[in-house]
Amino acid sequence: MAKLAENRYGKSRVRLSRITRLADRHEFNEWTVHVMLEGDFAASYTAADNSKVLPTDTMKNTVYFVARGSKAETIEAFAMELGDYLLDHHAQIEKVSIRVEEKAWERLIVGVAPEPETFKLGGPELQTAEAVRSRGGAWAVVSGVDGLTILKTTKSAFTGYVQDKLTTLKPATDRILGTCATVRWEYGPGAPDYAQVRGRVLTALLREFASHNSMSVQHTLFDMGKAALEAAPEVARIHLSMPNLHHLLANLEPFGLDNPNHIFVPIDEPHGTIEATVER
Repeated sequence: MAKLAENRYGKSRVRLSRITRLADRHEFNEWTVHVMLEGDFAASYTAADNSKVLPTDTMKNTVYFVARGSKAETIEAFAMELGDYLLDHHAQIEKVSIRVEEKAWERLIVGVAPEPETFKLGGPELQTAEAVRSRGGAWAVVSGVDGLTILKTTKSAFTGYVQDKLTTLKPATDRILGTCATVRWEYGPGAPDYAQVRGRVLTALLREFASHNSMSVQHTLFDMGKAALEAAPEVARIHLSMPNLHHLLANLEPFGLDNPNHIFVPIDEPHGTIEATVER
């Protein structure tokens, strides 16, 4: 006999842009919101009874409704505000998971002055936050960044690895190191200043990547995580996933040319994937 086990449902990729009009400038945000609900919904699966189902279209409308009155300055704060609204207004919901992604819009600098109402996209990365709460419980918040695309042209080596009869990779003492990292960090007790912590974490990650004398992606990943924990005491642990996006030295010998680490072929598939969690 079959029985229903874990189940949840929600609305994904609810997109919105928000302008906050201040006296001397505008603030601009572009968010994508994902809502997932758990609760008393079993009958909709097992008995075709939709009497407790909140339509996902209503979830979409709820995102816009809450955003209209929201004073949240961070995606973490908005995620919790939206989740609280859903729990407060629908007794059948037992648990909410809200994920918000934010594009990296930055204020345009013209000359030396920031434009008060004009923005440019700073990069491909997305700032992320996921907030989860069960009814009667506390919020668990995880912040992060997706698609942090960074590259250095030196201070990267890879030697001393296992070599067997199938190994063709040559040791490298000076190579390109590129990645498109996904980073998540969890918080310790207390209510942190999410924006301030995010700034310190990202600054520490980028500073360490740039200055690090890398013996492998693993080596760099750990020291980046360590630097982030040192910069943000509010963070309990940080998880990094760093694909090694290779740039292979082009063979110019058929053309009678040498190649002193000058011309490379970018290869993003296949790539190595290195992941780890660094904690206190």
